[in-house]
Amino acid sequence: MTTALSEPAVRQQPLGPVGTAVHQHITTLQRGYLDDRSEAVGALARLRRGIGRPAGETPDLWGLIGTEPLYERYERADITEEAMRWAEEAAHAAVTLWSLHQQSHHTTRMHRRPGPELGAAVRRLHPGAEIDEPTRKRFVRAGTAATPAVLASRLRDLVLLLRRDAVPLDYGLLADQLYDFQQAGGPQRVRRSWGRSYLAVRATAQKGDAGGNGEAGASDTTTSEDDTP
Repeated sequence: MTTALSEPAVRQQPLGPVGTAVHQHITTLQRGYLDDRSEAVGALARLRRGIGRPAGETPDLWGLIGTEPLYERYERADITEEAMRWAEEAAHAAVTLWSLHQQSHHTTRMHRRPGPELGAAVRRLHPGAEIDEPTRKRFVRAGTAATPAVLASRLRDLVLLLRRDAVPLDYGLLADQLYDFQQAGGPQRVRRSWGRSYLAVRATAQKGDAGGNGEAGASDTTTSEDDTP
């Protein structure tokens, strides 16, 4: 009997308004993409062109980010101008990154709720119990990003690795963290959370049968989905 790297059961963190809007919007797009609906497939292709660009800079993406519930709150003066700007940037980055992550995965959801936080997802990329140093360095680079723009660019590199290995991510949670990152003390809080989820792994007994590799959910398809924020 050997040991293999496994992550603990996912602790579902409640979502804020930004994460909830992103989760609900991606869930709808994801269902359409997996059902091979032309409008959803086309939307993902358009969204990928917005990766790394500031929110609102690409008119073709107006109405594709899913921020309508946030604008309704903004119109009621429930959200300040500054907070709305943070929300727009966070939602734009999360939704466009998901569109890249989901690309070419036609049977598997790359956005999961509940699903792994960024650190836990990146740790799944390491073979066995050993830490893969090149992957760890990319994760560290993302964690040391000084601005939201640089962070989004470095997250793109990690998303490409997650897409390659079909490792899902909770994009609602990521959107909330990208929102928090732009606030006072936010980068420290986000980095701390990512670091904890990266280290929250344990060795478990690996059975010889197929599927006993400790990667629960890695091959999960569209048979079930939790739409609860």
